[in-house]
Amino acid sequence: MNKRLEDQVVIVTGGGSGLGKAIVNRFVRDGARVVVLDRNQNRIDELQRDAPAEVSYCLGDVRDLNANQAAVEHALEHYGRLDCVIGNAGIWDYSLPLVDTDDDQLAPGFTELFETNVLGYMNLAKAALKPLAASKGSMIFTVSNAGFYPNGGGVLYTATKHAVVGFIRQMAYELAPHIRVNGVAPGAIPTNLSGAETLGLGSREFPGDRLREGAPESIPLARLNEVEEYAGAFVFFASREDHLPSTGSILNHDGGFGIRGLGGRLRGGDRLLEKLGLVTN
Repeated sequence: MNKRLEDQVVIVTGGGSGLGKAIVNRFVRDGARVVVLDRNQNRIDELQRDAPAEVSYCLGDVRDLNANQAAVEHALEHYGRLDCVIGNAGIWDYSLPLVDTDDDQLAPGFTELFETNVLGYMNLAKAALKPLAASKGSMIFTVSNAGFYPNGGGVLYTATKHAVVGFIRQMAYELAPHIRVNGVAPGAIPTNLSGAETLGLGSREFPGDRLREGAPESIPLARLNEVEEYAGAFVFFASREDHLPSTGSILNHDGGFGIRGLGGRLRGGDRLLEKLGLVTN
């Protein structure tokens, strides 16, 4: 098996669950050694019991620059280098509209979402600048379809993801030609994405089953992709063999949200197989 990331050392924030955990597992499979930065001690304790030798964990909140610096120092002390960082930790606003946001929630909600979803990425980038420049490495950041289209979240979440798009492009400019900076914008994912505590959403359960059931009527590819199916996009951008021409690129990896047609039809190929004689009614 070709291990595309052999000998790479990678940091993944929010790597203790959901998409982050899937990225960690895929990177290990492809030969990387991974440091996970996650703020949930119980999650880290649970994962460490079954973690492969190629994975180690740091407890910390991405909103704290010191926590990001500690993860970078951990990678350098344990593995001697750093090749890639993946900013993935984030929270959601459960599509809360501005009109339904209480007056006393708006400023705290703004702070929590922007500090987690945007400042957290900036902290990681800042902490990793020197070792990534030394290794001619790369940065990858999880965006969202909400970074390009409305209604992938509420006003606060959508604003953070649009900000992440600008952040990626500016970082790609500032760090070229020494560090490549790219992003992956997934669509809806059936995962345990946390809600903002300041908006009263900390214990809200992500509607994965409802999204999965509604996929044929909302997603052009007619299915809700599982978290593991997104991880390969991060491998592509991390690979020194595959992504050399890429910086400032964001892969819309979202099941086709960008090609949903106007009018009553979600997609144009519903009768394609029938027209080609490949199926019969």
